[in-house]
Amino acid sequence: MRLERLFQFLLVYLLGLSLLFAVKGVLHLSDYVIPGLPELLVTGRTVFQRYLADTGNTLAVAVVGHILSMMLATLVAIVGMLSGWIGRFIRTAAYSIQSYPIVAVAPIIFILLGDGLISRLMIAAMICYFPMLLAFIGILAEPVPDIEHFYLSTGRMRWQLQVKIRAFQNIHKLITVIAGSATLAMVGTIVAEFIGASAGIGYRIRIALYQSDLARILVALLLIGLATSLYLSFLETAGAAVRKRWAIPEGGPP
Repeated sequence: MRLERLFQFLLVYLLGLSLLFAVKGVLHLSDYVIPGLPELLVTGRTVFQRYLADTGNTLAVAVVGHILSMMLATLVAIVGMLSGWIGRFIRTAAYSIQSYPIVAVAPIIFILLGDGLISRLMIAAMICYFPMLLAFIGILAEPVPDIEHFYLSTGRMRWQLQVKIRAFQNIHKLITVIAGSATLAMVGTIVAEFIGASAGIGYRIRIALYQSDLARILVALLLIGLATSLYLSFLETAGAAVRKRWAIPEGGPP
């Protein structure tokens, strides 16, 4: 697994923490406003185990929501490819739904479905679904004339084969979009937990905010960043393996 993202996040986090401590020193803020390093370390030791379990819970929901949105985006993009007017209708509907901020839609979901797992999954999937859908529609709607012409002229073209050709020809774009949307899935899950859920690291951040406990929020942010970086590293490693196995060589499929 590639761990460059993990080290990059740690560097960014430490730089951000250093900046926060610099602001504390320049403005002479008390530990109540911005905790010092000793208090941060003590808080980290106190809540680390509980927050680690909460972060794992959030990551699991984000991964499942990410997979569900990927499957749905693939299905809708294929339907849109097979029917032009359906594809246009889907794009219009997707733009309309995405125009509503998730903080406005989330309360409706919580009212209808409660504050449990289903609501968190739905919100996570909704946030990362839109960019994947647009990318998948664009990729599957783009012909690959040099390859498709052979199968069309021999009468062997089927929609399944057409999907494979276009997907494999744009495998780099697909993997980039999938990996990029993983961050949105994590963000969506945390937003859902922060707004109204009763579990996960977003829920812990909401409690810490009500208590004005910045030290706990900083610990939570560290764990969120580590979890997201590990998931992205896994996706990038898996994507590299898929590209190596399935990329179409120059001149057509093997």
